[in-house]
Amino acid sequence: MFVADEFVTGNFLGLPNDPEDPDIVVLQVPYELTTSYGQGTAEGPAACIAASCQVELFDIALREDLPAGYRMLTAEAWDGSGNTLKQQLANITTYLQKWHDGKTFPIILGGEHGMLPAIISSLESHPHVSGDFSRLTVVQIDAHADLREQLGGERYSHACAAARAMDFGLHHLIQIGVRAFSKNEFERIESDNKITTYYAHSVLKDDAVWQDCIAKLRAIKGPIHLTIDIDGLDGSLVSATGTPVPGGLTFWQAVDLIEAVFSAPKGRVISMDVNEIVPQRDTPLTEFTAASLATKALANHILVRKSGRW
Repeated sequence: MFVADEFVTGNFLGLPNDPEDPDIVVLQVPYELTTSYGQGTAEGPAACIAASCQVELFDIALREDLPAGYRMLTAEAWDGSGNTLKQQLANITTYLQKWHDGKTFPIILGGEHGMLPAIISSLESHPHVSGDFSRLTVVQIDAHADLREQLGGERYSHACAAARAMDFGLHHLIQIGVRAFSKNEFERIESDNKITTYYAHSVLKDDAVWQDCIAKLRAIKGPIHLTIDIDGLDGSLVSATGTPVPGGLTFWQAVDLIEAVFSAPKGRVISMDVNEIVPQRDTPLTEFTAASLATKALANHILVRKSGRW
């Protein structure tokens, strides 16, 4: 149980580290090489950690304080090594993959969304993937489709994150909150039966579409990676993210999505990330929102463990 005099400001939620066989590890990836509008995502993970120290530890679904008896570790941040973009992505994969042992749940804080292919690559040896990415479903909360083949000549741009993830041969990609995309991205969504996209205007205006989305998440089978680009939320909540977009999800809709994907009876969220966090001037709202979403994911993971489904 959390004790006030053990509060550690450099750790997620201010909780003391428990490095011996942690159940949950918080990983920081301050990666930023391809941002094309707002800058500052390299500072996002540390800002999210700092903001998390102000998030309440009590979770109403758990009925107790986090970490609810489980061992947590806030690991040292990725060191940014690599002289090229591909080298950096490879080094991110190396940094992450040691935690994909099937026993530890990784919560990854970024950093630009361009890190997603490295995250997917790092899951190759996870016991629930075992080199077969056709088992893996990626759930993407995002304002952008991220399905471009290239942006400015770069195939590993943050705008191509989902496209490069699909290159691994995923079972399915489910996108929610999308409202900014190119004609080519739209055409791919329409033609690729491995991609299901719930556009923001549909889920916000039509309750039947929203309920279908929730049901789709609860019906997922097999391993899942949840990736939350915080610009999937409305720009009023995350105005400092790299490309804030109006007309997005509410905070509580994002929470409903997190709860739905974790509660899938035949699915298992094996890792998750929150990305595109940028420290906000004058108010910590952006990083606090990101920290709150990561905390909700943590709580839902613990609920799964307590149910015996982990």
